Amino acid sequence: MSKPILYSYFRSSCSWRVRTALALKGIDYETHAVNLLKDANLQSEYKELNPMGQVPALVIDGHTLADSLTIMEYLDETRPEPPLFPRNDPFKKALVRQVCQCIAGGIQPLQNLAVLRYLGEDRKAEWGHHFINKGFQNLEKILEGTAGKYCVGDEVTMADLCLVPQVFNANRFKVDMSPFPTISRINETLSHLEAFKASHPTKQPDCPEDLRK
Repeated sequence: MSKPILYSYFRSSCSWRVRTALALKGIDYETHAVNLLKDANLQSEYKELNPMGQVPALVIDGHTLADSLTIMEYLDETRPEPPLFPRNDPFKKALVRQVCQCIAGGIQPLQNLAVLRYLGEDRKAEWGHHFINKGFQNLEKILEGTAGKYCVGDEVTMADLCLVPQVFNANRFKVDMSPFPTISRINETLSHLEAFKASHPTKQPDCPEDLRK
């Protein structure tokens, strides 16, 4: 079976989630860079893979999947170790999905590139800061009730894969993280895990040299 191909942009939150899932599960894959700043995602060749013109897209097992949450769930069902959801606990599994949706549905889409371009240079920084800060106020309260070592309990789940890229974006938009101690603690703990290090934007082949660590 051919190696999976991930169509990705180094600083895309959604791509980052999938890269971490692939790293956690030890899945070897090829990266095809899709430069969002040059509108490569809007070209007809790419839109045949993902008609929404968004990243990521993953070609795997003879299929093409788009949408990061969908991809991560597919990976977890087809390659179950290590699991991205709590096993044999429907309530905790629902909590993981709740955290994922809070980030992937309620925070990240409001500050993605398409929205910021529409707003224009004058408004994008204030807009991104406002909606991440507002979203984190809600997320902090949720995590106060669900967190152990990580977002939901003491095992890494899909919720954690959504959290780390969003904290990275909060820092880019200069959000004061001091009101969010639970988010900050979890993010700091996750940042030391190898899968999160490997999936970091600065470690990707399409990261510009001046942004590499």
